[in-house]
Amino acid sequence: MKDDHMLPETQQEKSGVTRRCFLKTVAGAAAGIGVSQMVNPTLVKALEKGLERHPVLWIQGQACTGCSVSLLNSVDPSIADVLLKVISLQYHPTIMAGEGKTALENLFGIAREYKGKFSLVVEGAIPTAAEGKYCGVGEYAHKEYTMVDLVKEVAPMAGSCLAVGTCAAYGGIPAAKGNVTGATGCRDFFAANSINTPIVNIPGCPPHPDWIVLSIVHLLEKGIPELDDEGRPMLFFGENIHDNCPRLKMYEADQLSQTLSDPKGCRINLGCKGPSTYADCYKRKWNSGLNWCVDNAVCIACVEPGFPDQSSPFYEPA
Repeated sequence: MKDDHMLPETQQEKSGVTRRCFLKTVAGAAAGIGVSQMVNPTLVKALEKGLERHPVLWIQGQACTGCSVSLLNSVDPSIADVLLKVISLQYHPTIMAGEGKTALENLFGIAREYKGKFSLVVEGAIPTAAEGKYCGVGEYAHKEYTMVDLVKEVAPMAGSCLAVGTCAAYGGIPAAKGNVTGATGCRDFFAANSINTPIVNIPGCPPHPDWIVLSIVHLLEKGIPELDDEGRPMLFFGENIHDNCPRLKMYEADQLSQTLSDPKGCRINLGCKGPSTYADCYKRKWNSGLNWCVDNAVCIACVEPGFPDQSSPFYEPA
């Protein structure tokens, strides 16, 4: 995939995103969640140094591609522009033009050329049963590659790995009860195969685009962010949903919703998993800041390692 990060700014403006636009938007998002003192200077330095020169390889296993869709649906500037022009996205099965042997040759070529200096993004679980044959990804060097093969070969060459989405981080829906594929997340797969590449887990079904973009920026400028016990950045997963919910006072007053259509009241009796969930959804919100799960339904703990089994059934109290 050709990369046009060296275009003059006037040409970049024609193509949809400029450094100035990107900086303004992402710094604004950082300020809005109360981390501007940490992230904003990081963004400035990263862009001045040439953030767009950092290669990223994005591979996909057992997934619905919802994590990519969530990221690419972001606006102002579009995350598609960010991925293609601000960083050097060299491989992504969903959006790249190349395919087959040519695409995998580029992936392995970049991994070798930038060994220890590129970021690997994994989307989706890794199926380990039947020698990984539940998820084939292509052919390279006269060998049929599975997701297991790809992660084993590429992950040790990466400087860092971002496990994007709960499936990639912990196994998620593909690893739920009844699966026959031996699906697992990066954390357990790396441990089982002695892969020592640092992992940052960015769970969610799907994860918020800000969590992905700002984690990449932090990795580039400051290295691995502070992580919790589940390998998640404390910047985004350090606060309890229930303790910060706008409906907390209703809970404390024993004002509980009886139906989802009830505009007032805590929804804990309707299955809300906020008390056991850690994420900043309540203040970051989704759909360009329009709403979040508890505005419409309940928290289903999609960022937690036990999802979905430990939070099912979703609409019954825990």
